[in-house]
Amino acid sequence: MTSPSTFLLLIAISLLLFSKPSLTIFVSINCGSSKSFIDENNIKWSGDYDYIQNGVPQVVYLGSSPLSTLRFFSTRKKNCYSIKVPRGEKVLARASFYYGNYDNKFSPPVFELQFDGNYWASVNTSSYYYVNYEAIYVTKGNFTSICVAQTKDKQFPFISSLEVRSLDPIMYSHVDSNHALILQWRYAFGGNQTIRYPDDIFDRIWTPAYGILLSEVKSEESNIDITTAEDQPPKSALQNAIVSSSTDAYIQFINRLPTDKHPVYINAYFSEVMESAFGKRSIQMYIDDKPFLSPIVPPLGSVKEVYVANVTASANTTFILRASDSSTFPPILNALEVFTISDAFNAGTDSKDVEGLLELQFAFEVLVDWSGDPCLPYPYNWDWIQCTSDAKPRVIALYLSDYELQGTLPDFSSMTALQTIDLQNNTIEGPIPNFLGLLPNLKTLNLSYNRFNGSIPASLVNKNIEIDTRNNCLTGMKCEPLKDSPSKQKASLSEDEPNIIDSSSLPEFSSGDGSVKHNKITKICMLAMQALLPMIFFKYI
Repeated sequence: MTSPSTFLLLIAISLLLFSKPSLTIFVSINCGSSKSFIDENNIKWSGDYDYIQNGVPQVVYLGSSPLSTLRFFSTRKKNCYSIKVPRGEKVLARASFYYGNYDNKFSPPVFELQFDGNYWASVNTSSYYYVNYEAIYVTKGNFTSICVAQTKDKQFPFISSLEVRSLDPIMYSHVDSNHALILQWRYAFGGNQTIRYPDDIFDRIWTPAYGILLSEVKSEESNIDITTAEDQPPKSALQNAIVSSSTDAYIQFINRLPTDKHPVYINAYFSEVMESAFGKRSIQMYIDDKPFLSPIVPPLGSVKEVYVANVTASANTTFILRASDSSTFPPILNALEVFTISDAFNAGTDSKDVEGLLELQFAFEVLVDWSGDPCLPYPYNWDWIQCTSDAKPRVIALYLSDYELQGTLPDFSSMTALQTIDLQNNTIEGPIPNFLGLLPNLKTLNLSYNRFNGSIPASLVNKNIEIDTRNNCLTGMKCEPLKDSPSKQKASLSEDEPNIIDSSSLPEFSSGDGSVKHNKITKICMLAMQALLPMIFFKYI
C-alpha cells in the first residue's frame, strides 16, 4: 500500500511535470516526398502527404536529402501546412527552399512566406543555392500553420522542407509573445563546422564565421557551463572565438540588416578562452558609437550572454566591441544571434465566421483542404470566400459555385456578416434552411442548379434579398435532371506551368501510418481541425 508521503510526492511530481510546457515538438517535413529517412545528424524526416493535399510533388535531384524534392503550388492564393502543437508553445519554425531549376525555366520565383495568418518574409529563391527562413514565436492555438502565397504572375511558390522545434519557454523572453523574432543571422565564431542538433538540442543552426583582420582562438576550457545563459547556446558554439589583434583594435559586426529601420533583438555570447586573461579582459559594446550597457567581463568555463532589445537599427547602424579602458586584453566574441522583431500578430478571422466555415468543411469534403487563417494575412484569403480588411476580418461572401458540393446544407448561421452566398451548380439537396433568411446582412442568395426540395422558408419571403432558385426540386417545380454544369475540373497544367510527376507513381497510404490522404472520415475531421479549431480554442479555452 502506498504511504501518504509517497502519494503526496507523486502528486507533487505530477504537478511539476504537467505545469511545465513540453519540449516535445520536433517535426521535420521533407516536402514533395512520401518517404521517411534519418539524416547524418540523426534527425528523422517524414514526407509531407500527411500535412497537405494540394500542390504537386517534384523531384529536384536523386538522393535522400530534404532538398532533393519540393512541392510547388500553381493554384490558390496561399497553401498551408498545419502542424499540431501545444497551445502557448514557444517554437522555432524553419522553412527551406531549393529551386534547382526543377521546371527547366531558369527562373527562380519570388513569393511570400506566412505563419498563423501573419507575414513572415518575402522568399527570394536562387537557381544555385538554397535559402532558408527562421522565426521564433509563441503559438496561439493547437496547430501552427506555415503558408506560401503567390505574389507575382506565373511565379509559383514552392517549398523544400519545413521544420518546427519546441524551445524552452524561458528562451528569447525579452520580446512579448505577440511578436515573432525573425532570424537575420546566427554565427559561431572561430570554428569551421556548422553546429546544429544533436549539439544544439533545439536544432538551431550556427554557421561558422571568421572576421577580417581578426584571429581565431580555441578555448582552453574543455567543458563550458551553459546554464548561465538563459538562451542555452550549445557548448560547441562557445569553444572557439574571434579576437582582435590588440586592445586598440576593435570587432565590428558585419551588418546585413534591411535599409529601413526595424526593431532588433541581438544575443551576443562571451566565454573566456584563456585562463591567463580571466578577469583581465573587459569589453565595451557600442551602438552607433555610443556605449551600450556596462563593460562585459567574459567568464572562464561558463558564458556571459548580453542581449540587445528595445533598439531600432538598419543597415547603417554600427555595432562595435572595444576593449574597455581597464582591459589588458583585446575584445573577443564567441557567438552571435541577430533578429528583427515582427509587427504585432494579427487578431485572426472573427471566431463566429471560423465556426461557420468549420461547419461547411465538415459537411463538404471538397472544402477541407483549405487550412490556415481563412482571411489573413490580407489579401490572402481562401479562394472561395471574401473578407473585410478589418483588423479582425469578417467573411462577407461565399463563392461556392461549381465546387461539386454534395449533401445537405449545414447550419452556418454564426456567419452574420454574410452579404452574398453563391451555391449555384452543385448537388446540394434537402430543404432550404430557415436560417438563411435570418442572416441580417444578406443581399444575394444564389441556390440555382441544385437539388433543394420542399418550399421556400417563410424567413426568405418578402425580404429585400435577391434570390435565385432556378432548376431545383422545390414545391411546384419540375425536378429536371441536372445538366452537365461548368464544374471546376482539376485540369492538367498549362504550358506556363512546370512539368509534373505522374500522379500514378504516388503511394497509397493505409490508415495505420496516420495518413489522411485516402481516408474520407479522417481527412474531413483532421484537416478541418487543422484549419479552424485553433482559433475556436483560442476563444473558448
